[in-house]
Order: sequence, then C-alpha cells, then structure tokens
Amino acid sequence: MTDRDLLALYTAHDERAAAETDARYGKVLRQTARRILGSKEDAEEIVNDVLMRAWRCIPEEPPEKLLPYLTVMTRNLATNRLDRYTAKRRQGERSPAVLDELSECLAAPESVDDAVDQRLLAEAVQRFLHTLPEDARAVFLLRYYYVLPLADIAAQRGIGLSRVKVLLMRTRKKLRAYLEQEGFL
Repeated sequence: MTDRDLLALYTAHDERAAAETDARYGKVLRQTARRILGSKEDAEEIVNDVLMRAWRCIPEEPPEKLLPYLTVMTRNLATNRLDRYTAKRRQGERSPAVLDELSECLAAPESVDDAVDQRLLAEAVQRFLHTLPEDARAVFLLRYYYVLPLADIAAQRGIGLSRVKVLLMRTRKKLRAYLEQEGFL
C-alpha cells in the first residue's frame, strides 16, 4: 500500500488506516521510539499513540511522504515521555543524550518559546541540510532524525565509525556557523 493509499484511508477515517500504516511503517517507528526511550513496552505505547493521532488529525493538507511525518510525531512523543521520566529522576534533564550533541549548535529550548521562532529555526536547518553533500546529510539525518547509534550508521552507510564521527563533528560546526550567519545564535 502506497502513502497515497494510506492517506486516502486516513482522510476517509477508515479504521484500516492504522493497521495498514503499522504494517508498513510500524517497525521503523518502534525502533525510533525504542532508541529514545530504551523500552520496548514504552515504544509500543508511543507507536499506538502516533497511529491514533494520525487517524484523528491528518492535516487538511496531507504530507507528501507519510514516514517523515509519522517519525517526527514519534520522536516528539517519545522525547516528551523521556522528559517526564528524567524530570522525576534527574530534576529536569531535557533530552536524550544523542540530541545533546546538537546543543552546541541550537539555542536552549527556553529561548525558542514562540512557535514562529521554532518554525523559522526548523526551516533554517532544513535549508542548511540542502547545502550538504549527500553523504553528510544522510549521516546527519540518521543520527539526529532517526536517532541511530553511530555503529548502525556506519554499517548502514558502509563507512567506518571514525568517518561517521568526523562527518557529524564537521556538520555540527557548519550548522553552528550557518545558524550564526542566519541570526539564530
């Protein structure tokens, strides 16, 4: 079933939409949630929440590609759950360790309160990603969008672990410089 078919099921509020989406993308969504939360059970709950939210509120202008839309929703719900867990245990730690790597490039969440500012920042990061060579962009997205471990990225891309680390370090430096130039930092 294609994304177009799935979106048609969602817009028709057909109950098969969730089951078909789970069959097509459930594994990727569970892996994303599990990498953030470290728990199979929590990941399963997050994916169920994502499928329910998608069924209830696909936007009037549906996304062209369903997987990135669902992955963002999964990542946000999983990160929010992690924030609740870590707030209790660590008095306010705000993000998974992998996202802390980006902290040197991005402003603190408190300084990006306004949704417009968040949208502008997201658009700037997206523009930046389009300036990167394909290999660097793919490694960056696998690490910070899909939250893959470094070793998995190296295996998937067919490059060495040290190459992955170097690509990420250089890309973060370039991102920081780009965001400074754009006036975000």
